[in-house]
Amino acid sequence: MELKQIKELMAAMGRSDMKELFLKKGDFELRLERGTVIPYLEAEFPPSSPHFTGHYDDSYHRSARPKTGDIPSSLQTPIPDEAKPESALGAYVKSPMVGTFYSSPAPDEPAFVKKGDVITKDTVICIIEAMKVMNEVKAGVDGVVAEVLIENGQPVEFGTKLFKIS
Repeated sequence: MELKQIKELMAAMGRSDMKELFLKKGDFELRLERGTVIPYLEAEFPPSSPHFTGHYDDSYHRSARPKTGDIPSSLQTPIPDEAKPESALGAYVKSPMVGTFYSSPAPDEPAFVKKGDVITKDTVICIIEAMKVMNEVKAGVDGVVAEVLIENGQPVEFGTKLFKIS
């Protein structure tokens, strides 16, 4: 299945009330789901810490995530290794998709969160618009917004750091 066809399916889902679509053709499987997005997080620890730098992932998403070998090579996108930021502690909320970042629900309304706000994992922190669908992004972690890293209206890629949480 080509990317153009997948985008057409996503657009059709956006125009309907459909919440989930599963398609299987030979070795290729595609699952599209609508709803609240669970962000991609990266936790960071100082070099002397016994902890590792990893990605936030609950057991459902870990078990549901396909293995690299399950995805046709034509659809695989390598994720580049990122250098560690200079900060010693904290977590970053990363974009779970490609789209446009919006810090508020409407242009004339205040931002969902700003630097210094206390948030919970269920706090909606931004919207990512993808294919004319506004996707609410929840924090996924408790803490304080240490920094907003993206300006309103900017395009983002999968894995783009949006917020630093301490």
